[in-house]
Amino acid sequence: MAGFFKKLFNRIVGNPIEEVVVEPAAPAALPAPAPQPQPEPKVTTVKPVAKTKQPAKKALEKKAQIKTPPAKKAVAKKVAVQKVVAKKVAAKPAAQSTSKSVPLAAPQKKLAPTAKAVVAKPRPASVVPEVAKPQPIVVEKEVPSPPDLVPATTMPVAEPVARAGWFSKLKEGLSKSSKSIGGSITSIFTKRKLDKDTLQDLEDTLVQADLGLPVAERIIARVSQGRFDKEIDPEEVKQILADEVAKVLKPVEVPFNFGAEKPFVVMVVGVNGSGKTTTIGKLGSIAAGEGFKVMFAACDTFRAAAIEQLTVWGKRIGAETMSRPTGADSAGLAFDALKAAKENGTDILFIDTAGRLQNKAYLMDELDKVVRVIKKQDETAPHAVLLVLDATTGQNALSQVDVFSKVAGVTGLIMTKLDGTARGGILVAIAEKFKLPIHAIGVGESIDDLQPFDAQGFARAIAGFENT
Repeated sequence: MAGFFKKLFNRIVGNPIEEVVVEPAAPAALPAPAPQPQPEPKVTTVKPVAKTKQPAKKALEKKAQIKTPPAKKAVAKKVAVQKVVAKKVAAKPAAQSTSKSVPLAAPQKKLAPTAKAVVAKPRPASVVPEVAKPQPIVVEKEVPSPPDLVPATTMPVAEPVARAGWFSKLKEGLSKSSKSIGGSITSIFTKRKLDKDTLQDLEDTLVQADLGLPVAERIIARVSQGRFDKEIDPEEVKQILADEVAKVLKPVEVPFNFGAEKPFVVMVVGVNGSGKTTTIGKLGSIAAGEGFKVMFAACDTFRAAAIEQLTVWGKRIGAETMSRPTGADSAGLAFDALKAAKENGTDILFIDTAGRLQNKAYLMDELDKVVRVIKKQDETAPHAVLLVLDATTGQNALSQVDVFSKVAGVTGLIMTKLDGTARGGILVAIAEKFKLPIHAIGVGESIDDLQPFDAQGFARAIAGFENT
């Protein structure tokens, strides 16, 4: 900028002169900020700065050329005045050491008529500070590169979806059980020879995982066969565990199918909080998705929340829900629901029952009454009695299966909440003792988390293997 004003001054004066005259603007430049309140200078952006120099230069040169005709004498006087000012300024070295960008406006203010053209355009002086201001803007434009981070942050979220096969969900749901069993096996057999103490530690681990004593004994027998007093790879022990568990579970791996009866009556029983109502909603959703006409009977009349929950599920899947006020007779409601289902052509009727502890005789008698009332309309009904088990109850689940089977005639099992316990082996103990069909297991809250039971997948997941 300084070079520009020096050339302009030389053109106005008419002969080359020492550019010291440019420096006196130190005191005179301070008034220049007066026009700054005008919004015009602040509108300038970074890019136009470089381009505005040449237009401004040409405009000033034209104005200077128009106003140069004054007499040479007047110009000589002005030059003399400028020389005197220059000598005074030379006596103040401090002023010369100041920033050169501020004093640039001084010469223009002293050039009587021509000064108006120059002073009216103090923009270059005010533009100088603004050149530094837009620099942060350039940085901000570079900083918005975070949009590039969006795919990076979303990709990890998409990865689980891509790999979210059922075995992945099952292994994740059984992680507590697999870590308990697999971790213990690894610590027991790493760099140790097989002896009585090692086998005892393995048996304790299997029993604590609720696999049941008979299954644990068979696993111990296979591990010790031909390997006594030798080192054994932990992975080999896990493979033996998975094989023995699969042998027990494979015969009871029975998919749940809706029969040809119309309406096909499914009664769901279990203790409090086992997940009966949620399971009914999920099963109903699957049936409705296959084209069946579904109906719900909210026979858990002791809990208002259960009635509301089943009603919400019914609206969600387009199923009719029959209910009565809280405290109504559940057996009478079941009777009316079956009658209505026959009249309106329902394909599948799900009957929700109140949660009850298996050791409460009067509650079990009430359940027996519901079954007897249903049979008055259809001797073959209920066609399926599903016992929903909470895996977190552990050994108590064995007692539940025993009592509910005697009272309601359980035809199949569904185990939920396997993701909330380290004792998922209880399913193996139940299958070993009762040989009842296991239709499905749940390892989460969503509909997709309730899946048909897969014995091989369950066995490998609980043993801690990474794939099927």
